[in-house]
Amino acid sequence: MSLASESEHLTTVARARLGRSDEQLVLAYRGQADSAAFEELVHRYERELYSYLRRYLGDAAMAEDAFQATFLQVHLKCGQFEEGRKFRPWLYTVATNQAIDAQRRNRRHRLPSLNRRGNLAGGGETGSLAEALVSREPDADTNLLFQEQRQWAKWAVRRLPETLRKVVLLVCYQGLKYREAAETLGIPVGTVKSRLHAAVEKLNEAWDQSRRED
Repeated sequence: MSLASESEHLTTVARARLGRSDEQLVLAYRGQADSAAFEELVHRYERELYSYLRRYLGDAAMAEDAFQATFLQVHLKCGQFEEGRKFRPWLYTVATNQAIDAQRRNRRHRLPSLNRRGNLAGGGETGSLAEALVSREPDADTNLLFQEQRQWAKWAVRRLPETLRKVVLLVCYQGLKYREAAETLGIPVGTVKSRLHAAVEKLNEAWDQSRRED
């Protein structure tokens, strides 16, 4: 095969791989030891899953370790992945378990502190708790006040009870549907909804309290 033909062949293979669903990729890796399929799964979830673990653990190094451990478990446990199941909630289940294990190993893990200044109350200048909670990384034009509100929201989420925090991270930050979050956590959809409602209530109370104090 000529160099040009080989290059064309590799491009065709790559396009075919990109056209496959997550479920097809993990089944291909499980059944055919298709390393390219595994690499594609890592590539697809690299930023998203690391972001989730970074928020969950509050530590970049721990998040990186948990990310690597997650895909090691995907490699080891892909034989347990059932055909017809959705890959994304299964992956988040594995990642959440790895994050919990990382916290257990790190006995000195602590919540980050936040030096909140008086302008957090802001006089209604910008943003609400909900906007601060679900907004993505700010661009260069995002004003300082809204960035501080986002930091407060992250801090407040980390102070939630773990059962509530998991639901907020999966649904609000990662965008999982209630059904996917329920599958990830192994709880009924109704429990996901009730925990999310309880979390929002607690966050609203903390938000109002911070505004009164400031």
